[in-house]
Amino acid sequence: MEFSKLKVVELASVLAGPSVGMFFAEMGANVIKIENKRTNGDVTRSWKLANEKKEAISAYFSSINWGKEHLFIDYGNIEEHQQVLHLIKEADIVICNFKKDAAEKFNLDYNSLKKINSKLIYAQLNGFKSSPKRVAFDVVLQAECGYMFMNGQTDSPPTKMPLALMDILAAHQLKEGILVALLKRVSTGKGSLVTSSLEETAISSLSNQATNWLMNKKIPQRIGSLHPNIAPYGDVFITKDQKEIVLAIGSDIQFQKFCTILGNASLAENDLYSTNENRVKYRTELQTELAQFVNQFERDHLIELCIDKEIPMGAIKNMQEVFDSPTAQNMILEEVVNGQVTKRVKSIAFEINE
Repeated sequence: MEFSKLKVVELASVLAGPSVGMFFAEMGANVIKIENKRTNGDVTRSWKLANEKKEAISAYFSSINWGKEHLFIDYGNIEEHQQVLHLIKEADIVICNFKKDAAEKFNLDYNSLKKINSKLIYAQLNGFKSSPKRVAFDVVLQAECGYMFMNGQTDSPPTKMPLALMDILAAHQLKEGILVALLKRVSTGKGSLVTSSLEETAISSLSNQATNWLMNKKIPQRIGSLHPNIAPYGDVFITKDQKEIVLAIGSDIQFQKFCTILGNASLAENDLYSTNENRVKYRTELQTELAQFVNQFERDHLIELCIDKEIPMGAIKNMQEVFDSPTAQNMILEEVVNGQVTKRVKSIAFEINE
């Protein structure tokens, strides 16, 4: 499949749909983003930090709109509406997050468009599967699908994750569906309707937390970064140089090695901590025991010792520290828009080699 020959018309706004469009732009496709002239374009153009200048391109908008051609359209204008239909007639993929009645109003629904382009793959992103007319934003999905209830510290209120994670995950679902539809089209020559929703995505992504409930009737509670099934996993400690680390020890052998590094091998032999089951049960006591030994090491030195012994541990970094990494630097995409240098990270984090 030659992505450079693909033509994508993006009728979507905000985050999830445009993320899919940017994925195809990064793969080399020709992506045309249609924006509503009456609303001054994608709403995220106005979602700015307090320190962003009024005339600047918003960082939020920039994050998921790299490499696209932008076309401002008034759907109520007959000539401009026909311009959109002409683009779609020649397109391979349409990405849309219109509500059904809005799409049908402008004849931009799948049933209307497949009549003018039988090979069209129409990717529709919805909000609530259970309530199609309901307005769906990420934080609402995080609330209604269990994320906020279980996210946060024990004594904190329900907490949103600091990313529009439901949108990001939904974008992955939609692009996977599109890629499957493209493969199908190779053999059938026909297009497809691909649909996904934020609600289904959110529920699908509950993973092991959902299974803890489905199999054991365990409702996940707020325990910070701690893992309900493993210890010490997600436990945060402060090192001698007042820096934070997090452990991700997943086996008894790793725990034994870690205790040896700390100079307290006998801790792993203590009946309270010798098995993962007991470490989960006595997690609080274990944290207290480990904290006094971790505090005797400089962060970077302790991480080096753990890397050498294949013990999973990480430094807790802020965004500046993250982008000091050569790997992160190599994932920055730049684009000059109206004389302004805009930056974002790649949505593609894979390589395919022959």
